[in-house]
Amino acid sequence: MRLSQLLGKRIINIFDGEIMGLVGDSDLVVNPESGVIEGIILPYRPVGDKRLFAAGAKGSLNIPWNKVCKIGSEVIVVDIDYH
Repeated sequence: MRLSQLLGKRIINIFDGEIMGLVGDSDLVVNPESGVIEGIILPYRPVGDKRLFAAGAKGSLNIPWNKVCKIGSEVIVVDIDYH
């Protein structure tokens, strides 16, 4: 799969059904030797008891690539308990 095919997809957490962000707003961790994606880094900012994921936010959430369950035509489904 090419990076261009991932851009614009929403990241949805199957753990709680939350839309966590977009691949375009995140950074991908890529192994420089193999070119394999190792994870997704989503920026976030805390607002009360919730975390809102958005570009330019302080802090981040690292989603290991092995937590990606499915890549669909419009979404990427992950399974992560970050609370």
